[in-house]
Amino acid sequence: MRKLRSLLLLTLSAILVVTLAACGKSANKSNNPKQTLNLSTTAPLDTIDISKSTGYGQTGNVFESFYRLGKDGKPTAALAKSGKVSKDGKTWTFTLRNAKWSNGDPITAQDFVYSWRRTLKPSTKSTYAYLFSGIKNADQVNAGKLSPNKIGIKALNDKTVQVQLEKPIAYFKVLMAYPLFGPQNQKVVDKYGKKYGTNSKYMVYSGPFKVQNWNGTGSKWQFVKNNQYWDKGAVKLNKINYTVVFSPTTGLELYQQGKLDLTPLSNEQVKHYKKNKEFQQYPYSYVGYLKYNFKDASQAKRKAMSNKDIRLAISLAIDRQQLTKKVLGDGSDTPTGFVAAGLAKDPKTGVDFAKQQAVPNSVDYNVKLARQHWEKGLKALGTKNVTLTLTASNDDPTSNPITQYLKSELQRDLPGFKLNIRNVPAQAANQEVLKGDFDLSLSGWGADFNDPISFLQIPETGTAYNSGKYSNPTYDQLIKRAQNRDANNPEKRWGDLVKAAKLFNADQGMTPLYQQVTSYLQKPDVKGIVHNTAGTQWSYKTAYIK
Repeated sequence: MRKLRSLLLLTLSAILVVTLAACGKSANKSNNPKQTLNLSTTAPLDTIDISKSTGYGQTGNVFESFYRLGKDGKPTAALAKSGKVSKDGKTWTFTLRNAKWSNGDPITAQDFVYSWRRTLKPSTKSTYAYLFSGIKNADQVNAGKLSPNKIGIKALNDKTVQVQLEKPIAYFKVLMAYPLFGPQNQKVVDKYGKKYGTNSKYMVYSGPFKVQNWNGTGSKWQFVKNNQYWDKGAVKLNKINYTVVFSPTTGLELYQQGKLDLTPLSNEQVKHYKKNKEFQQYPYSYVGYLKYNFKDASQAKRKAMSNKDIRLAISLAIDRQQLTKKVLGDGSDTPTGFVAAGLAKDPKTGVDFAKQQAVPNSVDYNVKLARQHWEKGLKALGTKNVTLTLTASNDDPTSNPITQYLKSELQRDLPGFKLNIRNVPAQAANQEVLKGDFDLSLSGWGADFNDPISFLQIPETGTAYNSGKYSNPTYDQLIKRAQNRDANNPEKRWGDLVKAAKLFNADQGMTPLYQQVTSYLQKPDVKGIVHNTAGTQWSYKTAYIK
């Protein structure tokens, strides 16, 4: 799942819808014609080229890597039957099983080497290349400073892949479940050239399913069972039908007509169906938040947002219970801080990171304390009034209710505060924010993998997604320590990340608003759903219709 979801909640919803699947075990035979799942999506697939993809929620079921995510985000054996890491945490060795591509070609170690080199070539322009950072020479290769053959991956033989890291990566095993790191068949890439990945027939597949009848622009396509898949006996579904459905109203109608097996619900629909026996909710590690521009072109605005008391006042004046229960009304939760709940647990105690990151009086609703911070901030600024503009996407139906609520709440509770709302198309909003042309933005982030660093790397000084230019040397030091000195010590690394999160939450470097939970109606005969909050969230591999 693409990390940055700033101002693009609709895109997130689309990915959630298209990637939902049921997983479980059944005595039903795989040739049962009833083993068909009917799903919707709000947008067509853009590509099935893993090197160029902007999301892997759906294609994680047609491509596989060394591992795949199982229950609770745990990596389970996939194309690698085993993997081991050296004592210093810098060398991983994977032994491949006897697996085949959907065209019958054997999947070899060289297919992984070729795939990684192709993805990291600057000319490929992979939007996910940054996830290779920490693998030997990956950053230099992607920057065009070294040849692709210098990346730290090699085939020791046809069935053995060795990966060299520049430093231990605590979440490396989870990362290797991402389809981005899977193999590609060079013979097929060369055969189809520019056509590769632009049509379902110009591709071969390594996962449980193959894509069928997708031409790059159509509103309907299918996943069909891959009979060459190494674990095809576990695959119960014969087919998954996809239909592009733009409106939740249309989706509900199709669901009621029996043409969809599940459908996402709008805020209004949730109110009517939350007591229905077919109502289901699925959390995702996506946190919506306010982003501050610490390098605002206006000196007065820059000073205001750089004042910690002003930021704390804004956070404490927001009633997140009302925002999530009344304004959104879709089941979304109130966050404890910047890192999403349900993402990762303490390696020693099993306690959720989100619980450990909590800082009192940072995201609580406390108007009295908010006004105290506000008055202190105004005094330091030497003013009685602050005016800021909040940029948001008008493509997202939840954006307007959120921004109007924030405007009403903040202007009521913080005397002298004026909040202007600027609603623009998502693409324009993203461009403005990335260029730093904003005061406040309604932004969001969804984790690529189940580790707190997926969130905590954003506020580091100088990172690409830190468009608000937040900077704290102590925070940077803690993250650097977690990623380097303590990277091979799970408990110490965890402690570093908790300290960093507490610092950032206390500082309100960004102000979290809600954690997304998506609500659906789901047919009762769709059984055994396994859901993960990050990365490739849904697996169809053992899905079945009862």
